[in-house]
Amino acid sequence: MPDEINDLRVFAQMVDAGSLSAAARQTDGSTAAMSRRLAALEKRLGVRLVTRTSRRFELTAEGALFHERALAILQAVDDAEAEISAQARVPQGLICIGAPSEIGRKQIAPLIEAFSAQYPEVEVRLVLSDIGLDVIDDNLDVALRIGLPPDTGVIAKRLLSSRRIVCAAPDYLARCGTPHTPAELAGHDCIRLVRGQRVFDKWMFQEDGRRREVQVRGTLSTASGEVLHDWALKGRGLALKALWDIEDDLREGRLVECLAPYHCDEIELYAVFANRRHLSPRVRVFLDFVEQAFRERP
Repeated sequence: MPDEINDLRVFAQMVDAGSLSAAARQTDGSTAAMSRRLAALEKRLGVRLVTRTSRRFELTAEGALFHERALAILQAVDDAEAEISAQARVPQGLICIGAPSEIGRKQIAPLIEAFSAQYPEVEVRLVLSDIGLDVIDDNLDVALRIGLPPDTGVIAKRLLSSRRIVCAAPDYLARCGTPHTPAELAGHDCIRLVRGQRVFDKWMFQEDGRRREVQVRGTLSTASGEVLHDWALKGRGLALKALWDIEDDLREGRLVECLAPYHCDEIELYAVFANRRHLSPRVRVFLDFVEQAFRERP
């Protein structure tokens, strides 16, 4: 395709100059080279484009039509290059971001507000879901997800890590008591997270320098992180939550950390995107913005 576009430019220069020799002078080439380019173009098209004599250089009917179409194509190419170059200088256009519901609402939505204020030419669409979003299947520019994606054909950039803690509302602890060891969870009502057919009813702890898996039970389970959080706030049971989801509740006393001496497993937030080499400017500045924002978190 580049050769064909170049042929169109050379032909347009010939017509604009009015002769092969004039076109050659304008392009610092030779008349013979111009003649060969024109002959090769006519051979490829299978028609004569120009009637040439020692004094005259006139377009045939086919040449006039080809010249008209060539000018339109060249203008479209120039416009496209100018538009893309402008976007590279000033990011613009639509970017689609996917995120889990709770962290999306609490952490990502405020960042998008700040990003939009800094880059007003970029339109941001935020998709929230507690079912794992796929950057390809869900037509997303960036998918923010917990844990590494199973697809090795995408790029994953770690943004944030957080320890998980067992927590409960003061009302629940007043009624049911506070567990002091992971083993005591067996006697408590634990709210469990569900993903598809899998129930996350095995909670991991570090005890005496070793990882220990504890089976938990309870009357409530849900696929929604936000519903689980709400049930914990209402005193319906113990919950295993990422610290980033409940920092405000712990600070203001709506939730209380349990089993603090026992380290639970950590979770990580990743930004997943399709191809690092061909990121659009708007996606690149969004990733840089979010990464910087999380890096500056206290």
